[in-house]
This record gives sequence, structure tokens and C-alpha cells, in this order.
Amino acid sequence: MTERKPPGVSFETWVDRQIREAMERGEFDDLPGTGKPIPGLDKPLDEMWWVKQKMRRENVSYLPPTLALRKEAEDALAAASRATAEPEVRKIVADINEKIREAIRTGLSGPPLNLMPFDVERVVREWRERHEG
Repeated sequence: MTERKPPGVSFETWVDRQIREAMERGEFDDLPGTGKPIPGLDKPLDEMWWVKQKMRRENVSYLPPTLALRKEAEDALAAASRATAEPEVRKIVADINEKIREAIRTGLSGPPLNLMPFDVERVVREWRERHEG
């Protein structure tokens, strides 16, 4: 059985009326995302969705420092392979090698780093092979 409306309460609640009146005034027109699907609506519920979204938007890493450095090293090698000149390749590798050496020297929290500085000459040689052929 359905509940009856309590006495003294209108069919339209105060909140519903506020929303309806705002809609009639056009206050919801031209909002960002109007007419577009809600992102992630089809994904399973994740109670931390807003934290993850904020961290992505702010470009904040939530990886332990050792894993973040491994990722940075991977990205550096990819950037070196896309470089347009040999001095750029050398600079990218030298910069990441310095970070790796510092991490080995001081230690970082997280899982083992398992990373050694890259052989600059090998990276440059591979870069040349890709760009000459």
C-alpha cells in the first residue's frame, strides 16, 4: 500500500518548487555538459571516484615514490625516442639518470626501486638507428 500525503504538506515540496521556478527562469540553461551523457555513469560504483578525479585533474600522483620514479623513467625513455635531436636525447637521459642516482643514494619509500641509470650511449645509438632508417 502506498503512503498518503501528510496533512498540511503540498504535493509540490518547497525544494521541488525552487527547482521548478529556477528551471522556468532558465537558470539551468547552457550549463557545462548540457545534453551530454554523465561521464562514468556506466561504470561500477567507486566510493573514491571524486578523490581519484581530483587527483587526475590536479596531476597528483598517488603512487609510492619508487613506483612514481619507475614511471617517470619509462616516460623519459619514450620522450628520448621521440626527440628530434641528439642533444635533446642526451639531456633527457642525463636528467632521469640524475634522479635515479639520487634515489639510489638516499633511498625512497615503497617497493624496491629495481632501477639503474640508463646507458646514455646505448639510448643515443638506438635513437640514431630509429631516426636514420
